[in-house]
Formats: sequence, C-alpha cells, structure tokens
Amino acid sequence: MKKPVYLDYAATTPVDPAVADEMIKYLTPDGLFGNPASRTHGFGWQAEAAVESARGQVASLIHADPREIVWTSGATESDNLAIKGAVAGRDNAHVITSAIEHKAVVDTCKWLESRGVDVTWLSPGSDGRIQPDQVFDALRPETVLVSLMLVNNELGCVTDIAAIGSELRSRGVMFHVDAAQAAGKLPVDVTAMPIDLMSLSGHKVYGPKGVGALYVRRSPDVRIEAQIHGGGHERGMRSGTLPTHQIAGMGKAFAMAEACLDDDMQHLECLRTAFLDGLKGLPGVTLNGSDACRVPGIINLSFDGVDAESLMLGLRDLAVSSGSACASAAVEPSFVLRGIGLSDELAHRALRFSMGRFTTAEEIAFASAQIVDVVTRLRAVR
Repeated sequence: MKKPVYLDYAATTPVDPAVADEMIKYLTPDGLFGNPASRTHGFGWQAEAAVESARGQVASLIHADPREIVWTSGATESDNLAIKGAVAGRDNAHVITSAIEHKAVVDTCKWLESRGVDVTWLSPGSDGRIQPDQVFDALRPETVLVSLMLVNNELGCVTDIAAIGSELRSRGVMFHVDAAQAAGKLPVDVTAMPIDLMSLSGHKVYGPKGVGALYVRRSPDVRIEAQIHGGGHERGMRSGTLPTHQIAGMGKAFAMAEACLDDDMQHLECLRTAFLDGLKGLPGVTLNGSDACRVPGIINLSFDGVDAESLMLGLRDLAVSSGSACASAAVEPSFVLRGIGLSDELAHRALRFSMGRFTTAEEIAFASAQIVDVVTRLRAVR
C-alpha cells in the first residue's frame, strides 16, 4: 500500500488521469493552443470550441444553461465576483451570510462591512446547519443578497438550499451559493434549488487548480458588476484570456463527475461506514456536524484528551487536516468549530478526514487502525 494515505480530499483532489490527458491537448505546438478570443483563424476557433464544449459540460452537472457559466480562476474569485458584484452600486445594501462560511465569503463580507455595507452573520446550530427560518427572520427591505454554502468544507453538513431559495426568489432577494464542496458529491440542480449565483471549483472535482466558474442565472436575468476589467470577456463579467487547457480539464472533470456521481457517492458512503466502524472500539470520539444531513466524504472528529497537533504528528502515515486548507496556517482553533459552539479546547482536539474517488478500503482500514493506536498511546502518556 502506498504511504502516506491521502485523506485530505476536501483540501484538493488529485487530477483524474483522464482529465490530465485531456488538458495536454491544449498546451503544445501540435495541439489546440490558440487564444479562444482570436476570431480570425482556426487556432482560435478550435480553442473557442473547446471552451464552449467545457462550458456545456459544467452546465450539465448542475442542470444549467451553458450561457449561465462564467469562467473564473477558482471558487474564491467566483465568491468575490458574486458578492461584490451583486452589492456594487447599491445604496444602504444589506447582506446575510453565516459565521461558518468559507474564508472567501467571510473575508469578502468583512471587506464590504469595512466599506459601510450592513452584514448579518447567522450562527448555525451544533450540527453546523443554518435553518431557513433564521434566514427569513433576518431579511429586511434593503436586503440585496444572501450568501450560504451548500456543503460546509470542514464539517460536510448540507444546507437546505432549496427551501431557502424558494422563499428568497418570491421576495426578490438574490441568493448566492458556494457549491465548491458540493459539485460531484451530491446532486446539484439549479432549477430545483432556486439559486441566482453559484460558485464552482475545478480542483475539488478531480480537475486542475486555478480554474473555476460562477453560475449566473439568465431567466429572470441576474446582473452583477464586473470586478476584473480589460477586454470584456465572459459577457463583460470577467475579463482575461481564458486558460483553454484548464477549462477543458474542468469540463472533462465535471462530465466525469456527472457520469460517476452515483458510484462515487456509494463508494464514499461505504468508506465512511468502514472508517467509523474501525473507530468504534476507541472511546471518547465525537462527530462534529450532522450525521444525517451531510456528504459522505468529509468527517470531522474530536478525540478526548488528545490535541489535534499532537495527533497529526503521530499520524505520520496519514495526510489529514485540522481544518480548512485556507486557514491551516493559523494557530487559533477552527472558526467553523467555534462557530458551532465548541470551546477552544474541544476545537483544538478536532481533525478533518476527507476521502475521495481514489481512496481504497485498504487505506481506510489502515487509517482507522493507525488512529486507534496513536490516540491510545497519546492518552497513555498524558
């Protein structure tokens, strides 16, 4: 068995080999390396065709119109474009979000606050979920936007986006959803979940890093103000030369995610069960988040009497995380775990284990055995 065992799929997935094969077609002199914006020769036309094919593949996974897909450099840019773009030019704007969103949303909303925008920060329950009534109770006449993630990146819990979206649509309030951790992990349908803006990432779905997309609803038309200028690409919403190879890779990854969705979900559910079964003999293990409303591949656990840093040092043959990769340099405990009511002490005892398409049952058996062994040894020397 290859070591270390990679259990940090929520931070990033490896590129599927089929995706890497697709990307190489758009890089070299004998490939389709042209600029998709070059409309005067075949090199550009071929690149543009690849970009539009990928746009259709991404749209298909979320049941959108291809014209509703705007290419970006990743979900962080998509979040910024959606939130800043929706609020720009609005006087007395009010935004609603939650205290446990991804940093790309949290920091963007804090930036808006520093410039006079009123932001309401909702607190989730102990299961990590925001309830629809919390959102509805926070609405005001001046509310411009609600921004909530579909799947939490540290806990794996799922927000009831459909119920929230239906009410917001009836009230004319824009709804942005960060779906970076949801695409390819559970069915996503923007027609069944009334969503106006949705952020997507390539590298969370076995595609390349550095590329993402923002879904922008067309009917009725959603208007957002561009944040990057210089050429008017992507229907004026996001300027910049499109990276054909990355976009083609993301398109291929999303097409594979659509084809493999049921199998991937079943595979991860089996791995989750096996992983937790392997820890049943270890006392003092607490699941953080929801055990019912969640995706199968993200598991956040606290271990009584053992701090996460010591545990990670002991688990040298496992690649795991003590929180979001975007906040892993911080010494403070996860703001997400504190946001669901955990004390600093309990939050410091938590690790996130995330599995994916290439995780094997053998790796899971090894991982759970290692955790039991290391936790038992650490507790013995306290």
